[in-house]
Amino acid sequence: MAKGYWVSVYPVISDPEALSDYNALAGPAVQAGGGRVLSNFGRVIAHEAGIAERVVLVEFDSFEQAAAAYESEAYQKALVALPDGFERDFRIVEGIG
Repeated sequence: MAKGYWVSVYPVISDPEALSDYNALAGPAVQAGGGRVLSNFGRVIAHEAGIAERVVLVEFDSFEQAAAAYESEAYQKALVALPDGFERDFRIVEGIG
């Protein structure tokens, strides 16, 4: 079975402290959904149209598990805590078997 991944790129983080409420809710929601954070706040080298900002990569045992974790009540509460004016590019992608 192919794994599932959350890929989040944050093109603009004007106030990193404002993410604390989201982070406090999102971390436990991801873990409860079976997710494992593989990359967070690490170094980034951007090429082509890439943006050298924060990238978060979360692995799940399946694509379906990744999608369900996003739709979970716990993660939906975390999304409400994202600050106004916050930008991110978020995707759920299927890995190769």
